[in-house]
Amino acid sequence: MKIVAIIPARGGSKGVPGKNIRQFAGKPLVVHSIEQALSVSLIENVFVSTDDEEIAEISQNAGASIIKRPAELSGDSATSESAIGHAISQMISEGIDPDIIVFLQATSPLRPEDGIAQALKKFISFEYDSLLSLSPTHRFFWKLREDEAIAQYDYLNRPRRQDIKDDDRQYVENGSLYIFKKETFLKTGNRLGGRIGYTIFEEEYSYEIDTETDFTVLEKLAQEMWKSGRLTVIT
Repeated sequence: MKIVAIIPARGGSKGVPGKNIRQFAGKPLVVHSIEQALSVSLIENVFVSTDDEEIAEISQNAGASIIKRPAELSGDSATSESAIGHAISQMISEGIDPDIIVFLQATSPLRPEDGIAQALKKFISFEYDSLLSLSPTHRFFWKLREDEAIAQYDYLNRPRRQDIKDDDRQYVENGSLYIFKKETFLKTGNRLGGRIGYTIFEEEYSYEIDTETDFTVLEKLAQEMWKSGRLTVIT
């Protein structure tokens, strides 16, 4: 059973220009995900899919193999699924035929220690077709219908955070980690499909970098987590 990791990291970013190689807590942002993937013994190869030469050089120096992504799959409208499909095709053409793919987004640099390894072990043990990381949220959700706000909870009996029952707790897809069988992706064209499992990352690991504010806040959070011992790898 061959397991590989794919990390997408295109060069163009309007929200945070150059974010994938911008220094985050002492090293380029993409390097955090590369090093986390390389630390998992079950993962045989770590690939970075990119259209950018500088990202490729930095990623290669950090220990990743490079999949050169064509321009038509690197614009703002390009999907992660298109990058995954291209990466699988390139790997197979080079004689690497993965059974399981671990998909990590560089914009989610904070993950629990052993979070990837534990998720992968669960994926294999429970024989899932795909798996994603979720984070609990205590927020109350609403929908909008024209000029009216529609509550998605019983606002007349608003629970305290500590009183929310497990069955009533809501979870968000944090975008940090996806695991799936190659065959499931080829069948569905999506990173999620078939029997879907999950792993829980606590709320502090759920934040993604999409804006300058995200970058600043998340880097500060990383430093605080490191000082308190909740994050062990940061230099």
